[in-house]
Amino acid sequence: MSFKSDIEIANSVTPENIVDVASKIGIKSEDLYRYGSDKAKVHLSALEAPASGQGKVVLVTAITPTPAGEGKTTVSVGLSDGLRAIGQRSALALREPSLGPVFGLKGGATGGGRSQVIPMEDINLHFTGDFHAIGAANNLLAAMLDNHIHQGNVLNIDGRQVVWKRVVDMNDRQLRHVVNGLQGRINGVPREDGFDITVASEVMAVLCLSSSYDDLKRRLGEMVIAYTYEGEPVTASQIKAEGAMAALLKDALLPNMVQTLEGTPTFIHGGPFANIAHGCSSVLATRLAMNYADFTVTEAGFGADLGAEKFMNIKSRSNSDAPIIPSAVVIVATIRALKMHGGLALPDLQTTNVDAVREGLANLEKHVSIVREELGLPAVVAINLFQGDTKDELQVVQDFCASIDVPVSVADVWGQGGQGAKDLAEKVVELAQENPQPTPIYDLEDSLEDKLTAIVQKIYGGEGIELTPAARRNLVQLEADGFASLPICMAKTQNSLSDNAQLKGAPTGFTVTIRQLKVSAGAGFIVVYSGNVMTMPGLPKTPAAEGIGIDSQGQISGLF
Repeated sequence: MSFKSDIEIANSVTPENIVDVASKIGIKSEDLYRYGSDKAKVHLSALEAPASGQGKVVLVTAITPTPAGEGKTTVSVGLSDGLRAIGQRSALALREPSLGPVFGLKGGATGGGRSQVIPMEDINLHFTGDFHAIGAANNLLAAMLDNHIHQGNVLNIDGRQVVWKRVVDMNDRQLRHVVNGLQGRINGVPREDGFDITVASEVMAVLCLSSSYDDLKRRLGEMVIAYTYEGEPVTASQIKAEGAMAALLKDALLPNMVQTLEGTPTFIHGGPFANIAHGCSSVLATRLAMNYADFTVTEAGFGADLGAEKFMNIKSRSNSDAPIIPSAVVIVATIRALKMHGGLALPDLQTTNVDAVREGLANLEKHVSIVREELGLPAVVAINLFQGDTKDELQVVQDFCASIDVPVSVADVWGQGGQGAKDLAEKVVELAQENPQPTPIYDLEDSLEDKLTAIVQKIYGGEGIELTPAARRNLVQLEADGFASLPICMAKTQNSLSDNAQLKGAPTGFTVTIRQLKVSAGAGFIVVYSGNVMTMPGLPKTPAAEGIGIDSQGQISGLF
């Protein structure tokens, strides 16, 4: 039987009982908090009794995204199944999808074709409620902050310097800028405000980087939410909010376990975007998978310039005593995306064009250089095979990879699942024996300006940075407040190595304009906003939501 859509393929497979899935890597049934028979949360007690020690981590990243799609998650799923197909005990660690992209333009985040995670409808919608808990905790803090100001403002908070926003897990441009507290004193203190999407909340980052309940509560308490009239930072702990927030996040902190179509154990936990946040799934989920699997496949959002750089400089550094270092990095590319970087428009991608593929290879070469030369990690290129890719086009990429001495594998994971990734899996296992010792692209003791310059020059390939007057004031304030030693979390467009979404391929000679710097003290990094990147997306002209529905039997359609 042939299936037309991802959701039809997913619904054709009967999931294994989640207890049986967990047992494949040695996690006991008593460590599971089950949500029905096909998904569960894993108690933190499972981290205290590892079954196989510390396995290897494989990080999946990609070339610069295009509207043609790269399929990073699809390759991640297929690779984890492929590792099992060649006899390795593998697990998968991915981020949870946000409802914003699901109902907007990008779609869900559970893979595609024969390379999917299930139950895909649940995962792409409410799942186990983690995002709702994060939004509730974020908005409780906002309510307590405004209530403090309304009830006398003992901390002398300047209403013009409230930096904590409310969130909603939806693309809603109408909420980017609002005025609240109107209609008299009984309704609060009027001030300008705005909403972020939930994945941009610092609470999301805190949850993903916390190692325990105690660490969670500490990080929540350290979040800077406003400034006083004297310019001093005010934290969540000063309004006594961290305890109630941690209580709301009690279950959300536990990693979620599901499975691939082929029954590979999969941890899906946390969902920060990589263009406006740090773009990695939770530390707890990764460590849990590492404790029980020989190979943990995980992904970082968008290209190596965003997700992979942040994986190394933020997630890996979040615990200096035991940093998470990938043993191998997979760089996903497609013929279609390379053609776009080579100058073709989206409607022309179905036409064979070897010259356009060749022109687009500059972008792939840059991402290989980022991973190998700047991040110091061994890399393999995975060509995610699409129907219509020709032998000549594939050969151009394979020859190019041979010329720069990087392994390459053509992965037919959409069509064949794990069987289509066996060659990639074998190359990953071979590559992972190198035991890399990466050198950070900047030291934490470097100045904020030097860190920013290092990212732009070494990772993006630009000439340097330009700070707006407002950004310069932010930088001076952050240094005065003692935050200069934190790592950088760049917020920039994902569509270019630069901060200009229109610059494709591997641009050079550009500068990155920095317009704002903001501390995320609980998460432990400085968020740096460049170009026109926004923390509240908007819906496209034709949202994906228009095609999603449910029938009389409760069967969901249109998710993919």
